[in-house]
Amino acid sequence: MSTTVLNTGTEGKTWGGGNQPLQASYGKMMMWFFIVSDALTFSGFLAAYGFSRFKFIDSWPIADEVFTHVPFLHGQELPMIYVAFMTFVLIMSSVTMVLAVDAGHHLNKGKVTLYMFLTIIGGLIFVGSQAWEWATFIKGDYGAIQTKSGNILQFLNTEGERVALRDFAVAKDTPRNQLEKSEGMWFMSEGSLPSFTVNEVIEGLEAHPDILVRTQELTEGGEKVVLSREESLQTVKDHGVAVIEGANLHSNEYGSPLFADFFFFITGFHGFHVFSGVVINIIIFFNVILGTYERRKSYEMVEKVGLYWHFVDLVWVFVFTFFYLV
Repeated sequence: MSTTVLNTGTEGKTWGGGNQPLQASYGKMMMWFFIVSDALTFSGFLAAYGFSRFKFIDSWPIADEVFTHVPFLHGQELPMIYVAFMTFVLIMSSVTMVLAVDAGHHLNKGKVTLYMFLTIIGGLIFVGSQAWEWATFIKGDYGAIQTKSGNILQFLNTEGERVALRDFAVAKDTPRNQLEKSEGMWFMSEGSLPSFTVNEVIEGLEAHPDILVRTQELTEGGEKVVLSREESLQTVKDHGVAVIEGANLHSNEYGSPLFADFFFFITGFHGFHVFSGVVINIIIFFNVILGTYERRKSYEMVEKVGLYWHFVDLVWVFVFTFFYLV
């Protein structure tokens, strides 16, 4: 009998947590386990992105040239402005979530309802903005020529500013047929045809002597190599095989296709987390309105979903740093 009591006392001193280790409920502990495992997943994705970027540093897109668009401000180059706005909205939604949790600790139903509503609005704005950014990235802005080796040739004016294909390419009315299944034994669906052919781009380039070609090679100063006028014409004629407009999982007018692959996968994975968080927040929001947690005398569910929301915000800080700032 004494031995049993002694062992029980030793176990109590060693563990000391009882049914609530670290003074946290089962639900909060499971949320922390999920957050840690998900953090490791995102860490692996971002590490793979970093290794790929430094391996293909020459062909990696310049973020200031890719993310320059702002809704309702067409034709204006505003690098990183809208991405910064998205980041600000998501961080502010984390602030409102903190206020909702604090109001829950004081059993203030009115303030919990208000701050949860503001958090949901912030999440919806972010998800909508990310969808718009995806659509803009897929559509593209300038267009480029892809070479036989898979490299991208971009076009600049003499002042070093990007020039879109539509500004100089000579469009013709020659009909172009889409690839059909009957034309080969092995068939892969073909995407939409580009607006111009390589020959139309070459004719436009010849007619505009102020346009030069920028390659993916880097100078000693880390800048993209800009070819002379003669070199530009010769390179496009000898090596140009396809016109690239926008970005997808196969090609990318801004540079390496790997950038687009990682962009769609990592930002999409994070966007799925934000969307899931918005759905969960909406469920909790209606429970707050119905007085579910008021009757329980505990708003712990708000605190648990708050942990998830803060994690999503923190992950975006790293994604924002890797994709847009570095």
